[in-house]
Parts: sequence; structure tokens; C-alpha cells
Amino acid sequence: MLRDDGFGELCRGECLRLMAAVGVGRLVYTRQALPAVLPVAFRLDADGSVLVCARADSGLVRAVDGAVVAFETDDVDPARRSGWSVVVTGAAAVVTDPAEHARLLRTGPRSWAPSPQEVFVRVTPELVTGRELHTGQGPWAAGLSP
Repeated sequence: MLRDDGFGELCRGECLRLMAAVGVGRLVYTRQALPAVLPVAFRLDADGSVLVCARADSGLVRAVDGAVVAFETDDVDPARRSGWSVVVTGAAAVVTDPAEHARLLRTGPRSWAPSPQEVFVRVTPELVTGRELHTGQGPWAAGLSP
């Protein structure tokens, strides 16, 4: 195992801080017993939950409500060979509380395909992991073999 592969682990707080700065991620779930990945607009709630807005009758909502899902977001600069990636894993649930739904209509994410019957899906973060590429570090950065 390499002592420094050029990547460093990020703490939960740093992961959430980085996630809050971007608005697009990928929701990873199971569809017909196969893995599915869907890019979505999102927002982090004050407690670190990932919020996604979707059509109430969508296949996405049916697939994720009550299921454990993963959510990944990142920011990569290929020219500088730097970036980070964060993955949140947790239970997804449709927000059913009317007051909470009304709050999210004001403050939550917006769907890319607005619909009159939108719901918010909350992913409660049970596990938050992140990695950051340290530019120019690791044996390959200098053209050396490990």
C-alpha cells in the first residue's frame, strides 16, 4: 500500500462545506435490481441532509422512497489535476410534513423539469466520506513509478 497516493481523506465537516458550494450531484439507487445513477440538482439542508426535488409520480421517487441510496458530488479541475469527491450514504424519504414541504418550496432545490406535483426527497446522511486530490503529490506526479 502506498503511504501517499496523492489523495487525502476529508472530514465530515469539510465534505459538507464543499458540497454546499455546488448544486449538481448524482443520486445512486437501485432500479429493477440494477444500479442506476441520475444527475440531479440538490441543496444541503441545515442538518446536512441532501434535498432533491422531483415529480411526485416519477420512477425516481418510487425507487428511492424508503431505500438506502448514495449521493455523490465533486469538483474536478483536469488542467490543474486537482479536485475532490464526496459521497453521502443514507436512507431516502419523501418529505410528507406539510409545513416542511412549504419551507422547502421557499428554500429548497428546484427541479430541472418543473411540474405542478413536485415532492422533495431527503437523504439523511448516515455515512459521509470524501477525498481530495493533492495536486502534484504521489509518486506518479513526478513521473516516478511506485
